[in-house]
Amino acid sequence: MDALLLSRWQFAITTIYHFLFVPLTLGLSIWVALLETCSVHTARPRWRDTCRQLVRFFGTLFLINFALGVVTGIVQEFHFGMNWSEYARFMGDIFGAPLALEALTAFFLESTFLGIWMFGWDKLSPKLHCACIWLVALGSNLSAFWILVANSFMQHPVGYVVNGGRAEMSDFFALVTNHYVLGEYTHALMAGLTTTGVLILAVSAWKYVHDAASRYAFTQTLKAGAIFLAVGVLGVMGTGHMHTQYLAQANPMKLASMEALWETENPAPFAVVADIDQRGQRNNFEITVPALFSFMVYNEPAGEIKGINAINAEWEQKYGGGDYRPDVCGLFWAFRTMVGAGGLMLLAALLTGFLAWRGQLERFPIWLKLLPCLLPLPFLANTAGWFVAEAGRQPWIVVGLQKTATAVSPNLTSLDVWATLTGFTLLYLVLIVIALRIACRHIRQTTVTYDAEGGRA
Repeated sequence: MDALLLSRWQFAITTIYHFLFVPLTLGLSIWVALLETCSVHTARPRWRDTCRQLVRFFGTLFLINFALGVVTGIVQEFHFGMNWSEYARFMGDIFGAPLALEALTAFFLESTFLGIWMFGWDKLSPKLHCACIWLVALGSNLSAFWILVANSFMQHPVGYVVNGGRAEMSDFFALVTNHYVLGEYTHALMAGLTTTGVLILAVSAWKYVHDAASRYAFTQTLKAGAIFLAVGVLGVMGTGHMHTQYLAQANPMKLASMEALWETENPAPFAVVADIDQRGQRNNFEITVPALFSFMVYNEPAGEIKGINAINAEWEQKYGGGDYRPDVCGLFWAFRTMVGAGGLMLLAALLTGFLAWRGQLERFPIWLKLLPCLLPLPFLANTAGWFVAEAGRQPWIVVGLQKTATAVSPNLTSLDVWATLTGFTLLYLVLIVIALRIACRHIRQTTVTYDAEGGRA
């Protein structure tokens, strides 16, 4: 394989690995902040101590996840200079601004107050300590915002001029208010709540079954976690629907590829999309949902959705000859994987919430044992969503401005990439094994008690 293909593989692997931790950081920081707020303001003295124990319990999981997210995120910075120097040269003036702001306004905020929160348990007042974790949550989610500002420019460039073969920022406000940012950021935030919700249910169910002393505390987190998960999944669906409508104008090729829509059609009242082979040949296995596509893009003003072939012909005239089609088959199935996983998680939230609030969990032990098995679902959905977002803009690295093939470092060799790709993959494998062992040991050994008699447990 040549250096270009290997560099794409390397960036995909390291980014997917990093993105395993990002949504969990976004949602778990909010969950821990809510728990500590509950411990500070609860009117039930006996519950206050238990809630504080839960803060420490889930806070430790947050710290493990945060550490891995930071370590793997740093690697992404090196990719731009090492593997994608032509991209850095062309886009540095624009891409560098939100990355610098991410470090100055977000990462410093969350890392500073996370340190104060970690070591300030017995040194700060409860309210001040609680304020620290809320600042951590703010910093974490602000960090995601700046990163997605940069990514949204690559998906839908705004506020720029091309001068001397380089893209230069002409309107910072346009960059920040890019409509693409709204869709990407809200979708990522809700994905974080969803990922955290599944983690809460999985861990709480395991503790409920295997730790009798912790049963009362984790019965409460099962109730709250079900609500947290339901809000997250419904939010993902709503923001995803909103963003899909915007794609009809911002990136119709990605939208048509998600549905394998090869020919232009009017989607109302029913849309049947079936042709999922990448080169336009009918596949033997098809999945069609009547009226789904028309629902997703019902507000398209033109009254019709352009097909892949029509868009490709337009882009050939605009940008020159070539194939502007992404991996249609991959996008088609990745989108359905994401949607299918979301549906399963919503069902899990509704069923768990129903059983927990009615006090019938013990009547269905098989469901409690099954819940931990659902933990991979949000990570699968997040990865599939990342693939749709990033692979959907190919062959562009910056849509309409720079192709991926011209962005790779010119002096890079296949051997260079093979060496770093192998090294990163092995290192990441070791890190995830260590982190999972630490997290699992913490979950097994930590007991969260509740003193029904009113004394300190």
